[in-house]
Amino acid sequence: MKIATFNINGIKARLPALLAWLEEGKPDVAILQEIKSLDETFPREPIEDLGYSIETHGQKSFNGVAILSRLPLEDVTRGLPGDDNDDHARWIEATVVGKQALRICGLYLPNGNPAPGPKYDYKLAWMERLKKRAQALLESEEIALMAGDFNIIPQSEDAANPQNWTEDALFLPESRAAWRRIVNLGFTDALRATSTAPETYTFWDYQAGAWERNNGIRIDHFLLTPQCADRLITCEIDSHVRGREKPSDHVPVWVELDL
Repeated sequence: MKIATFNINGIKARLPALLAWLEEGKPDVAILQEIKSLDETFPREPIEDLGYSIETHGQKSFNGVAILSRLPLEDVTRGLPGDDNDDHARWIEATVVGKQALRICGLYLPNGNPAPGPKYDYKLAWMERLKKRAQALLESEEIALMAGDFNIIPQSEDAANPQNWTEDALFLPESRAAWRRIVNLGFTDALRATSTAPETYTFWDYQAGAWERNNGIRIDHFLLTPQCADRLITCEIDSHVRGREKPSDHVPVWVELDL
């Protein structure tokens, strides 16, 4: 089973790029972030024509997450538990029904800038809620994963120029410590478990020729429960997608699982 995550940075602006990648990569499931669309205005038909069912958790103009699947989806839930007042569309879950059931959690973690400040406080509070959901996933002993744009640069090697990020919410010590508290519960970072290749980035800014100079960062991740990690075959980054016409500033990351 091939599962992908892709921050599309606006589904309407990037629809041709998404469709081209779906036809090329043929993921069984694709988790999208930053769809920037209400559920009722999501462009469903061209994606459904490729054989995908669609579940969205949308929001006008910003945020928004979705799951596209060639396989049946069950028990779809929306919104990260723990704060009834949080109206940001950043979390969606579903069970993918294949030969074995797989619980998928798609997320768009808050950016947190400027830091310090209210946005950074929200990021850290959101990560604490994420930790509680992650703990519950482990306790369920399900085959499960969390994937998406985590807006976290875990380590120095995850940035081409880490010195440029020392005061950014994506790389502050408190952010990385919150990441480690989640991973250290018992999750596997799929890319690091399968690759030691250098310069494995998933995001290149539109400004200052970042793509041309390969000035990237790795902020899109797969975290697997032990039951899921046991079935991990590979994790890859489709970095070539960034060089296409009207691309997202992120690229797809995908795992292949023995399911």
